[in-house]
Amino acid sequence: MDFASYLRQVERQAGALRAAVVAAGPDATVPTCPEWTVRALVRHIARVHDWALQALRADPAGERPERARPPEDWADLLAWWDHRVATLLDTLKSGGPDAPAWVFHSGTASTAAFWARRQAHETAIHRLDAEHARAGSDGAAAVPSLVFEPELAADGIDELLVLMIPRKLARERPDVEGTVLFHAADAGRAWTVRLEPGRVPQVTASAEVESDASVVGTADAVYRAAWRRPSTAVTTGDRTLVDALRTP
Repeated sequence: MDFASYLRQVERQAGALRAAVVAAGPDATVPTCPEWTVRALVRHIARVHDWALQALRADPAGERPERARPPEDWADLLAWWDHRVATLLDTLKSGGPDAPAWVFHSGTASTAAFWARRQAHETAIHRLDAEHARAGSDGAAAVPSLVFEPELAADGIDELLVLMIPRKLARERPDVEGTVLFHAADAGRAWTVRLEPGRVPQVTASAEVESDASVVGTADAVYRAAWRRPSTAVTTGDRTLVDALRTP
């Protein structure tokens, strides 16, 4: 995906997220994040959007930006968030993909392109949480099975497997060994993750003929499964390997 596509997705997913949380109401529970209400979900995504905005304005070699405290009042919170999303998008558009920015991953270029991608997927996954909150007692069956286009979903799987999970497991190093295949059939993409005790997971953008576990389905389904959201993806083989690939 290119920079402009990420910006379109931030705007689209934020709009869908907002519609879902307004429909659900601030006190509704979020089944996919059981400790959260919808108000907590909105506070989280609003803080993340604000933090990304601060990172775009920060010295790339400087300190980690501080996280703001959004308002508690529901109407004020929505207005605060609306302003952050609009300003974030304006800042990304005006600066372009190569604008310098602080980033939290040392192996990634310190540019706005990092934040465009990260916010597209952060917003998309939490949009899914909002959809589940709106579904309420109707459960996961009330949430459409194809919410995300194959290109976006496949890119999100790639970001998670190549960047986010290895970053997390570099600190935790799970004591498991084997390979996990992720196959997004409609996107024509596959990833094999090799886990070895004491090592950071190694990811290759291909499908091994044999793997110890697999997560297979549409890109949308595998995207959800990789982020531990309800999914129609089919998981087979050694579940301990899949469980070791915990989301951040």
